[in-house]
Amino acid sequence: MTRISIDGQKFLIDGVPIHQGRSYKGNPVDGLLFNCRMVQAIFDDENPETLGNWAYPDTGKWDPERNVNELIAELPEYLAHGCTAITVNLQGGMPITKTERAQPWVNTAIDPDGELKPAYMDRLLRLLKAADDLGMIVIVGYYYFGQDKFVTDEEAVKRGTINASRWLLETGLENILIEINNESDVPLYVHDILKPARVHELVDLARNEEKDGRRLIVSTSFTGGSFHGSIAKGIPTEAALELSDYALVHTNRHDTLGTRQVVEAVRQMAAYKERPMPVVINEDSISVANLFAAVEVYAPWGYYDQGDNNYRDGYQSPPVNWHINTPEKKRFFDGVAEIVGAGA
Repeated sequence: MTRISIDGQKFLIDGVPIHQGRSYKGNPVDGLLFNCRMVQAIFDDENPETLGNWAYPDTGKWDPERNVNELIAELPEYLAHGCTAITVNLQGGMPITKTERAQPWVNTAIDPDGELKPAYMDRLLRLLKAADDLGMIVIVGYYYFGQDKFVTDEEAVKRGTINASRWLLETGLENILIEINNESDVPLYVHDILKPARVHELVDLARNEEKDGRRLIVSTSFTGGSFHGSIAKGIPTEAALELSDYALVHTNRHDTLGTRQVVEAVRQMAAYKERPMPVVINEDSISVANLFAAVEVYAPWGYYDQGDNNYRDGYQSPPVNWHINTPEKKRFFDGVAEIVGAGA
């Protein structure tokens, strides 16, 4: 069984720092969790009017089982390049570019009452087990703006958090990190408890779930300021960081300087100084220059490739081709391999 843990600013797998002893151009690499955003791993759509958007070109229809099975088949290739983690979401992510404010599709593993949908969770379990067998980590996100509207009210959001956390603990798997919601500071969430002023309540709720003396490793992500035009407005709140086990930030739309500044801004927070922890970027872009910039400030970086709905480009627009099949994907995986010395 694969076990993720934290020691200060480092991630450990089975008690050993990831990429133990490795450095790159004088920068330490051991303990960094390089990752790829693959949030549509368990994607489906319960809206018949939008289902046709995701049809595979060879069959003319969408198939959620094919989607997850093809991703599972590619996990060994990602790991061989040094990419140790992927992010998946119970409510997916924006499946068509520039549709943040208009999401009529229904892609949520959490039903209106906060209960979990068996078909989604079955796909997730198979993915978690496959990753566990390989020694890989899965960052599991619960809520996503544009889809949280399909959960009835705040009490249902809390139930969803509790139910998802209990379900993950019941699997017995320990290769899991939690991201309560994607970019809580994006002002598109319906429920106040998913917004910056109160999201720490859900972090606390998830951390308080235990089984056999074990609890989950929990955080939630913030935009890094790209949505607001100000880094200071896009880093975790003190309340969220105080309760989180690790810090999660996104660095979309930032250049190399901005990427480093986001990480350093988190490290200037009072809660961080009181208790240093890993600062993780689990969403940026296809700009691999930012990957190397993140390493300079000792932060793991997350590849985000939106792509088109064409079974070729990207990793977020279904139907997704999970192969390393484009120049953009290859640059990321080759970049990580270079940094960690994979295949050397």
